[in-house]
Amino acid sequence: MSTAIIERIKKEIEGLDVSNVTEEVGRVTSVSDGVVEIDGISGAEMMEMVIFDVAESASLKDAIESETTLYGLILNLEEDAVKAVVLGEPSAIKEGMTVRRTQKLLSVPVSEDIVGRVVDSLGNPIDGKGALKGDKEMPIERVAFGVMERSGVDTPVHTGIKAIDSMIPIGRGQRELIIGDRGTGKTTVAIDTIINQKYEPKESRPICIYVTIGQKQSKTASIVRKLEEAGAMEYTTVLSTSASEASPLLFLAPFTGVSIAEYFMLQGKDVLIVFDDLSKHAVAYRQMSLLLRRPPGREAYPGDIFYLHSRLLERSAKLSEELGGGSITALPIIETQEGDVSAYIPTNVISITDGQIFLDGDLFNKGLRPALDVGISVSRVGSAAQTKAMKKVSGKIRLELAQFRELEAFMQFASDLDEDTKKRIESGQKFTELLKQKQNNPMPFYKQVVSLYAANNGIMDGVAVSNVHALEEAYLEFIEREHKDVFEIIEKDRALSDDLTETMNKAMEAFKDSHAHLYETEEA
Repeated sequence: MSTAIIERIKKEIEGLDVSNVTEEVGRVTSVSDGVVEIDGISGAEMMEMVIFDVAESASLKDAIESETTLYGLILNLEEDAVKAVVLGEPSAIKEGMTVRRTQKLLSVPVSEDIVGRVVDSLGNPIDGKGALKGDKEMPIERVAFGVMERSGVDTPVHTGIKAIDSMIPIGRGQRELIIGDRGTGKTTVAIDTIINQKYEPKESRPICIYVTIGQKQSKTASIVRKLEEAGAMEYTTVLSTSASEASPLLFLAPFTGVSIAEYFMLQGKDVLIVFDDLSKHAVAYRQMSLLLRRPPGREAYPGDIFYLHSRLLERSAKLSEELGGGSITALPIIETQEGDVSAYIPTNVISITDGQIFLDGDLFNKGLRPALDVGISVSRVGSAAQTKAMKKVSGKIRLELAQFRELEAFMQFASDLDEDTKKRIESGQKFTELLKQKQNNPMPFYKQVVSLYAANNGIMDGVAVSNVHALEEAYLEFIEREHKDVFEIIEKDRALSDDLTETMNKAMEAFKDSHAHLYETEEA
């Protein structure tokens, strides 16, 4: 446990008004592996902070002010004792030591200052940019908002990834799972989504929170650097826990992240939160639960592992107008083994979320980036979370890819296929190529609409598959140069009027005439 964490907890406890608190004091009966059993504090509550009084102070106030005080978090309420995990160095705790209740549940200090910073699992800054001002404290755990306090999901969160925004749209207030094997680009999808928010209007731009759970610190540092280079850190908070930290801190990290998110949601703002990843979170919870002697269940996970993730993800919501209309959109990440989505933790989180983006290792190895498996990826919100413009251009692409996937198995017999089938396969290959994107290079929504509209209306006819990307790039540059108002109208109106489609049709004809060289190398 870092000195900063201990100092932060101490300040939090020091803020208590202890003058009217009836002290309840207990004793440590056993200590092992950072878990302490305590007798004598029968009134204790789950998630309450306790003080291990190393100096045997005369009162709670003296204990708070003591240099040697250690803090703990109560996680087990048993018939004749309570168990707590130590938030500090457990070697200083001995049997018989005094334990004092603080009558305060664990909470995290939050303020506007936290945006743009890197913090730990208890909200302490770890980026070397100075202390944070805490305007308010948010409880780590709270009951999620009820059905009548929510409104429907109808506003998109644009990821900047064409395949997702067109076929698996994500809405503000939704929980969309990103799932796949190790090294298939799950984190990249999440980071691209955060970077893409810079293209949203400033007044409606979501605040982004990226929670790393048990990741290498070098990976987190690399992600922070990418976000800074892309100009995304100005609206992003990174909450980092490394693999070397104790399991209670890994367990707390996503709850701290969603508590910070709720602070902004209750102000009527939109928040996008990424949990990277909940597989490691489940492992940390299993480790902590086994140390607390909770009964193991399937795969040695405790019986409430489903409840752990459901009470976390249920806090994502789009609030009603009466409550300010804020939202939390959650993108949990789950790592699978050999694509096994029927394993325990993946099926749990799939059943909690509103759809999943499945990234396939075979597609990734074939060079398809993002490696999106359209067959089992789904959004249960669907086109309700799309703009009218995107809804209009995304229908055909879904059909083209569905037909292509059916015919793909016959590609090896290409010489025996009729002309119509060959054309369908070739069209599917071009659409597949169009949906490929480079890492950390999200495309703004209005450019996606222009690109997909052109693809649906024959701009790729007569172009080699290998030339599709060059064609798209040249066409978007042409629109930027000759018809910049097209981008501005789509961004503002988020719909395609008859006048606009006529302008785009004329622009396509002019583009084909001026870029004939791109149509001269079609493969035989």
